[in-house]
Amino acid sequence: MEDLQQLRVFAEVVARKSFTRAGIALGISKASVTKIVAQLEKGVGVRLLNRSTRSVTPTDAGQTLARRLAPLFGLLQELSTELSDFAAHPRGRLRVAAPHGLSLSLLGWQIEDFITDHPDVHVSIHLSNRDDDLVMGGIDVALRIGPIEARDVVVRKLRPVPLVLCASPQYWARKGMPSKPEDLARHELLTFSLWDASPRLPFLIDGKTHHVPVRSRLDADDAAPLIALAVKGLGVTCVPEVLARAHLGSGALVPVLKDAMPPTIWLYATYAHRNHKSAALRAFLDFLTSSAGDLSVR
Repeated sequence: MEDLQQLRVFAEVVARKSFTRAGIALGISKASVTKIVAQLEKGVGVRLLNRSTRSVTPTDAGQTLARRLAPLFGLLQELSTELSDFAAHPRGRLRVAAPHGLSLSLLGWQIEDFITDHPDVHVSIHLSNRDDDLVMGGIDVALRIGPIEARDVVVRKLRPVPLVLCASPQYWARKGMPSKPEDLARHELLTFSLWDASPRLPFLIDGKTHHVPVRSRLDADDAAPLIALAVKGLGVTCVPEVLARAHLGSGALVPVLKDAMPPTIWLYATYAHRNHKSAALRAFLDFLTSSAGDLSVR
């Protein structure tokens, strides 16, 4: 690995999943990108990328290299920023990852306030639920609704996110409303795929958490399809209240078991371990912390 450019080109290909898009981002031709990556592979003596006509993905060795390069390039970028901007003025591109529903319902108007206060920062929002975005996707900060597994990242707790258990009026008319959590055993649940094949819903009863087995008819890794299918009468779902608020207000979804609600989960910000963070990232984290208590739909 004689040339830092080879590593930078490789990292760009992994992040953009394309030789062509990497070339555009770096201002060089696709042929040059292909040649540089081939030289890197020859130098290390192992294939780093799987190539097909439709996609470019890293091999196991490529993933290892990309994972190690991410903090290295982060440090180099921070060094460049610090040397060129001693005042530590927030500027440049800030890549933010967020789940689809969260970005639409919570993040949109908050970003408006941040951009107004920081005109030199360009915010790039990526809609994703992938946990490896911080390493493989070049993301500066990822917003996640817990619980989350913190692996090699810094986790900052922002605010509680109340949950709601709900279904459409048509579904309740067909199946009947549950009067206690145990009644959910005879209902069809629409659940998050982070639960196992036999999911259990936690409920707070008399100050204690009780886990009730439920039958999942469908699961997804995002709240949006769960809410949409619940509105259509497919089943009962448990989602962040703020994401279902419009449907709850219109009557398209009707909540149940308000006296035995699932315990509140949390909204988190996660970012890679760094001794030094960019001024833009520091400003964004401070902004999220200061405004977290006011996060809601306007």
